[in-house]
Amino acid sequence: MGSGKNGTFDIHPDFNQWAILFVANNSTIKAPSFIYNYLKSFHCDIKEFLLEPIEGFGFWDNKNIFGDLPKRTDYDGAVAVLTRATIRLNRLKNFWRNVESVSNKMKSAKGLIASYGIGEMPWIKQATFSVWENKNAMKAFAYTLPEHTEVIHKTRTENWYKEELFVRFKIISVRGINETIAAKMLNLQPHYEEA
Repeated sequence: MGSGKNGTFDIHPDFNQWAILFVANNSTIKAPSFIYNYLKSFHCDIKEFLLEPIEGFGFWDNKNIFGDLPKRTDYDGAVAVLTRATIRLNRLKNFWRNVESVSNKMKSAKGLIASYGIGEMPWIKQATFSVWENKNAMKAFAYTLPEHTEVIHKTRTENWYKEELFVRFKIISVRGINETIAAKMLNLQPHYEEA
């Protein structure tokens, strides 16, 4: 998938950053070696997250790719969040008019560790992958920030999305991430693995 600039939805693509998402039934999945070899031939930095879906709802291209998940659990550690939507063509203008105010606030959100804007179709199929210290930090941003709550309200009342997906993940491991950031993600002592 391609990527937007500034770590969230962005109308301007970032041609230096790409995302690959694999879904598997076990934790032994590895990206095919040809992908790593291809990326390394360009001397790319590779950040890899191994995640376990724990909560969520919605579909990705009409597929329930993460299986049936509960909407809530009592998990309280660091959490990765994937939000993805297919925006209705007649609502693109409304969507993009409201993105900047939220993305500007997200950069300084308390408890945010990292954020990446990704998508498989520019301007129409958009996703944000973010990592938070815990669910409370993520919820504080999502449900108490006035700019974000206003956007949530508009998505419902103006019917912006043809399809949406929201999934929270437990972080199993990270590779290629700065050791201090990795420690926050895993709630462990710093341990850095070279990608």
